[in-house]
Amino acid sequence: MKTHLIAALAAVLATAAPSLVSAQEAVVSPVVGTADTPEVPLDPVAAWEADRTVILAAPDVDLDDFKWRARPIIIFADSPLDPAFQTQMEYFGEEMDEVTDRDIVLITDTDPDALSDLRRALRPRGFMMVLIGKDGGVKLRKPFPWDMREIGRTIDKMPIRQREIQERRGAR
Repeated sequence: MKTHLIAALAAVLATAAPSLVSAQEAVVSPVVGTADTPEVPLDPVAAWEADRTVILAAPDVDLDDFKWRARPIIIFADSPLDPAFQTQMEYFGEEMDEVTDRDIVLITDTDPDALSDLRRALRPRGFMMVLIGKDGGVKLRKPFPWDMREIGRTIDKMPIRQREIQERRGAR
């Protein structure tokens, strides 16, 4: 899991060189295919359901698709080289089990010129991390990186998460 995040971060960082693939393409190119069938790009929800560690690009994501399924965390930066962005991605990489356990889908947007729908709606200034609840509401905005311990505490206080925890205890 950590390897997947590191590879995605490396792909994002590679965007500093204009001849390489863009950050948005590198992050959201999950495909399905076999030797006998052509590769078909997955929609963001299917990509996340197939691999809970996938990092999606903001231009390809409609938050309504994740409503009641996942807790999107959108990480905005003006560049993939932003130290705050790199730190935030490292935090997620260190605790990917906590990310997947809490049904978090990671979404990045490091291209302010592209003006993604998420960037228009959430209007970040420089680096910003936004946590969206399963109900689709903004639960947290931070202008600096937060580690998974802090994010996890915030999520664990949410009523829907409390219900999930109770259901898991009852299932044992």
